[in-house]
Amino acid sequence: MAIRVGAVVLRNSEGDVLTVRKQGASLFQLPGGKPEGEESMRETVVREAAEEVGIQLDPAQLEYLGDYTASAANEPGHDVSGAIYTYPSELTQNIAPHSEIRELKWAEPVPDSPGYAPLLATRVFPALERQERLRAGAQSA
Repeated sequence: MAIRVGAVVLRNSEGDVLTVRKQGASLFQLPGGKPEGEESMRETVVREAAEEVGIQLDPAQLEYLGDYTASAANEPGHDVSGAIYTYPSELTQNIAPHSEIRELKWAEPVPDSPGYAPLLATRVFPALERQERLRAGAQSA
């Protein structure tokens, strides 16, 4: 059975994606984590963003990107299944590592980039690329 998580894609004005590296981990991933109690995935994402990078997200602005599954980065032999959301607003709040986060990095969302968790590199980055192509096609039509 896959480990269930919620995570959020946060972008800067250049379109780069905020990634985090947890203490003891070598790969970067999206801010997010496991739900607590009866939390919805949307509630999980809002709580985890506050705990990990110190920002307050408006849950009404979260847009569902999709559910994706890949090998877990920090738990060998397991898969992780993530409900992934995007946040459409450019961040104006101060972002800093909190809790178990060791490092933050803004990443260009290039599929299969080394140094990123499998869920991010092989599922989320390609989904963001498809989303961008669809938006570009819709704007040119």
